[in-house]
Amino acid sequence: MLQSRRSFIGALSLPALALTSSSHALGFNKPRVARWRMPQTSPDPIIAAQDEAFWFAISQAFSIDRSIINLNNGGVSPSPTTVLDAMQRHLAFSNQAPPYTMWRVLEPQQEAVRIKMARQWDVDPEEIAFTRNASEGLQICQFGFDLKPGDEVLTTDQDYPRMINTFLQRQRREGLVLKQFALPVPSTDPREIVRLFVENVSPKTRLVLMCHTINLTGQILPVREVCSAMRDMGIPVIVDGAHALAHFDFKLSDLNCDYYATSLHKWLFAPHGTGLLYVRRNKIKDLWPLMAAPQEQQDDIRKFEQIGTHPAANHLAISEALAFHQGIGPARKQQRLIHLRDYWARKLLENDRVSLHTSLAAGDACGIATVQIKDIDSSRLNNWLWKTRRILTTAINHSQFQGVRVSPSVYTTHHDLDQFIDAMQFAIDNGLPT
Repeated sequence: MLQSRRSFIGALSLPALALTSSSHALGFNKPRVARWRMPQTSPDPIIAAQDEAFWFAISQAFSIDRSIINLNNGGVSPSPTTVLDAMQRHLAFSNQAPPYTMWRVLEPQQEAVRIKMARQWDVDPEEIAFTRNASEGLQICQFGFDLKPGDEVLTTDQDYPRMINTFLQRQRREGLVLKQFALPVPSTDPREIVRLFVENVSPKTRLVLMCHTINLTGQILPVREVCSAMRDMGIPVIVDGAHALAHFDFKLSDLNCDYYATSLHKWLFAPHGTGLLYVRRNKIKDLWPLMAAPQEQQDDIRKFEQIGTHPAANHLAISEALAFHQGIGPARKQQRLIHLRDYWARKLLENDRVSLHTSLAAGDACGIATVQIKDIDSSRLNNWLWKTRRILTTAINHSQFQGVRVSPSVYTTHHDLDQFIDAMQFAIDNGLPT
């Protein structure tokens, strides 16, 4: 009887012991150092964008290497230390007994993150899937439609190379036809973009791919208008939002699109290897997942998350990145990125040898812009900036134009941009060494 009672009491204590172990692994029982706090600034986004003390305080949330001037945040961004801390805590807990700690404890918590992300961008949580990046989400859509030989897919000549190669593979393998058309550089008339998409539709067009923000120049395209025009013709549109979400202030519901994929490790500052796929609820059933899912998940957005064993930590830490984004404020963040772009771009444009392949007009772009110096090869310039000044940019080489793409972030200072401006001015005045 005594042994039985002890066993009963021991069984009652198991959940508490598990919680204690989890809490210790998550760092709740460890002494905490003073945590970084969100600073205060004006609620007016335009005034706040010029508050250098506020943005310097924001920069202290990142553990970046200040010996490098990173102006390639459009590729992948560092995360705030709060995001890294969260991911490390979850990884440490996962590693204690992964079949239990990762699969049974942490993975179910992803549903709370799904709800938070859906609420921020004003969509149904049952329309949000977590992926590893924009490319994975886009390829789910690109491979997910049934197409037959001779069917056309339409896109521009400025879409991301991996997405173009995805359709080219389907073209080689299945006989569909990829049709591309040119966009003006820079573009200042959204109506012209809509007209070009509509004019290039043929009786064989079955699918359209378009960028929300073009990775080459930062140009923002009129997604809502193109999607509406294509919907009237019964043609689905896949939207590549890799450079858009959390970069400038909008809601997914504003776009009236059915398929949207993005990376979260760019402008949301989430862990590297996190992305999001939005599929309108009534479209989920007929879109095939990239990896096979059971038939009972046919209508479930989670069928797009069937990729086998993967860490739960990355997706759970998205919530910390979202909290950081919300703390700054999407409108303030947008205006700061525009302010930084204009700070360097307008100074360089004072020189006649400098041209910008990105429109600075309101609504045409946000924090990304591509600049070219006449008679200087942009790939050589990009390499020279890195090797001699430790400035990271991206070389852009397109059939229509070339340049270096510049994408500062919220931790970038005026001092950083002054060094970039000085380096560019040196190249203009002296050329590059042979």
